[in-house]
Amino acid sequence: MNTIRQIIIKSIDYLYQPFKRFLSPDFFRYGVCGASNMVLDWILYFVVYNFVVGHELIYITIFSYTICISPHIAALCIVFPITLLTGFLLNKYITFSYSSLHGTRQFIRYISIVGLNLAINYFGLHLFVDIFHWYPTPSKMFITLVTIAVSYFGQKYYSFRK
Repeated sequence: MNTIRQIIIKSIDYLYQPFKRFLSPDFFRYGVCGASNMVLDWILYFVVYNFVVGHELIYITIFSYTICISPHIAALCIVFPITLLTGFLLNKYITFSYSSLHGTRQFIRYISIVGLNLAINYFGLHLFVDIFHWYPTPSKMFITLVTIAVSYFGQKYYSFRK
């Protein structure tokens, strides 16, 4: 694990050289790791929405109550745990590796910031897809751009602070 971490850090730091006059190292690492996780999120969302959920409503019965979930929300629910874990690992071991907080505390704080972003995603998807009738994938991409700022400052100053 440590070897993979060092290879990733060295690769990102190598790419950082032209940007070091303009960006701090941790902001650049956050950007690269975040962009990688964001692209993974977009690809997984596209695949799940189009090929797993198949644009169909999902009906779940729990204790004789049937819940109907729209396909774009179902895709979000399936993809979310995957990118939650990959995002945490990238932030913990690559971007904010200097944090002295215990890993469990970091993860709980990370989940709280991600929970806020999940709420932004959920309500944003409802707004753009159900009310404005935008396509789901571009809607998800636009909402992701909004959550980048929330995530960076939350993770830097709360989840992984020094």
